[in-house]
Amino acid sequence: MWDFSIATTLSLVLRTWPFVLLRLVVYAAIASGFVLGTGLGAGTGFTIGLAFAGDGPLTGALIGAVAGLCLVCGVLWWVRQYLVYLVKAGHVAAMDALLQGRALPGGRAQIAYALATVRARFLEVNLLFALDLLIRGVVRALVGLLNLLTGWIPGFRSLNAFVNGVLKVALGLVDEIILAYIIRHGEASPAAAARDGLVLYAQNAGPMLRNAIWIALFEYAAAAVLFLFLLGPAIGLAYALPGGLTGFGVVFALVAAWALKAALIEPLSIAALLQAYDIAIAGQRPDPEWTARLDGASAAFRNLADRAPRPHPGPTHAAGQPG
Repeated sequence: MWDFSIATTLSLVLRTWPFVLLRLVVYAAIASGFVLGTGLGAGTGFTIGLAFAGDGPLTGALIGAVAGLCLVCGVLWWVRQYLVYLVKAGHVAAMDALLQGRALPGGRAQIAYALATVRARFLEVNLLFALDLLIRGVVRALVGLLNLLTGWIPGFRSLNAFVNGVLKVALGLVDEIILAYIIRHGEASPAAAARDGLVLYAQNAGPMLRNAIWIALFEYAAAAVLFLFLLGPAIGLAYALPGGLTGFGVVFALVAAWALKAALIEPLSIAALLQAYDIAIAGQRPDPEWTARLDGASAAFRNLADRAPRPHPGPTHAAGQPG
């Protein structure tokens, strides 16, 4: 069925509870920002709309709410690289360390330890963020290649929605999996390790997709439950906005469900895929044929080593001494 242990998955997430709390704080702040931005925008638009007759207040509130949402999205666009650094990279490093059998401190010390591990590998936020963008570029090429190869199959288009959902799980978290691979293989430059990790993922696409199907079903079910649970309070909040913008209640519920999914459900998916990836690539080396295929399919993959900065050399050690 699947190649990961549910008990190990839960253990990895529970033992990294400081990062789970950090994720909750960060994504709750993001969701609150969306709600606050929308509410302030709607209130401002409603006030301005009072100067106009007819549906002026309601129209102004709608325009203001959309403007508020766009403003929050713009702010998040500028801080996204730091969210990647703090939330994603640190949590992946912590879970991978536990998966490799290493001990981790508890509390805030765990966050400091994991971020120190990330800094030792990437030095700067910009390097990690640039590498993450390159990996995502390769993932987009893989999605396009799979759609191209399967689009001609009779009746396949009717399954596209589900298949694309599975692909989003199987390939949407590739950057986290590759990030763990990069941190683990400190003997290679981050770019070279990323290329090797991507090749190993691609040549084991079958097992990874099989595991992703189960994880996708779990994510869809959990997200639907969260959305339904939050829909009532969100609509109540929307009624409190000027003009009774009940339609935004659905938006609020979606934002809140996304925040909880990113904070609580996504770590479970990452922990499961980390295990499946380790099992799939055990004893393997990157296949030159798959390297050539990815070189031909993705410019980001071809230029990965050239575009990513080289790692800063660490302290030297005598032969046979631990680094």
